[in-house]
Amino acid sequence: MKPTHFLPALLLLTASPLTSPVAFAADAQSKVLEDIQRFAEPSRWIYNDLDRGLAEAKKTNKPLLVIFRCVPCVACSAFDKRVLEKENEIVDLLDLFVCVRIIHGNGMDLSLFQFDYDQSFHVFFLNPDKTIYGQFGTRSFRKEEEDMTMEGMRKAMLGALDLHSRFSEVKASLAAKRGPAQTVARPENYPNLQGKFDAKLSTEGNVARSCIHCHQIRESDRLTYRNSGQPMPDDVLYPYPLPDVLGMRFDPKERATLTAVEEGSIAGRAGLQPGDWLISLNGQPLLSIADVQWVLHTTGSSATLKAEVERDGKRQPKSLILPAGWRRSDIS
Repeated sequence: MKPTHFLPALLLLTASPLTSPVAFAADAQSKVLEDIQRFAEPSRWIYNDLDRGLAEAKKTNKPLLVIFRCVPCVACSAFDKRVLEKENEIVDLLDLFVCVRIIHGNGMDLSLFQFDYDQSFHVFFLNPDKTIYGQFGTRSFRKEEEDMTMEGMRKAMLGALDLHSRFSEVKASLAAKRGPAQTVARPENYPNLQGKFDAKLSTEGNVARSCIHCHQIRESDRLTYRNSGQPMPDDVLYPYPLPDVLGMRFDPKERATLTAVEEGSIAGRAGLQPGDWLISLNGQPLLSIADVQWVLHTTGSSATLKAEVERDGKRQPKSLILPAGWRRSDIS
């Protein structure tokens, strides 16, 4: 998935009669209202109500599948549409989850939902107690169909179901999938957003304008550092590094299977090879490329990451040695 945020200045510079800020706002409103109307009737998707989803998951002991979707964004609109179709590659698995769809950043628990906020489509798999099984969704300079596929999402879902069935056995390995508590608990509490947005979408008027976009969370975080005069940490400047930074690329149709390893790279020096399946990284089970990025995002300026790899049906340990400044080759 490619970056989706649109800065007002950029809109003004690139506006045409068909893509002016006014036209864009009207289109956003239309798309949001259409999405709300689509889910007005009861369906398998719980709409904009995480608490209800958690209650249902506790009642049924099903895992949650929580989708965050920026509806006005063109990026990933085709993928999102495919996910919602009545016949697709994952429909037989959806009823094994409590499915929640959230189309706004308002009220988001920033200590629970930490991901690349410049994405317009992202998935969390959760236990009813809010333990994170994994994530799905990524973006890069490549075409989005080269980053995310329905086949890959299906395999991530199967992986989440497997972890859910073995929850007591694997719970300890999932602890690091949740990030640290955040100074700002909810997006609407950021100083630059306070008083402008509520914890929920408006139910009347310009609904789209009442929405906190996920990219605003990233921008607000960086603005807080700038306004305080504090140095901006590398994980804020260079968040969610792509595996390419380590010299490896994954098959988007699989969970975490390598398709390419650059000779002489960090991955190459670790002895990784195309065809290897990374089962875990830094002790965390991997459901998708997003989980690899989460591990990298939460890794310090230098580190040694332990990986468990399956090759030719046999498991073996590998070590990726990340030198100081490793993530600075990636600008997100």
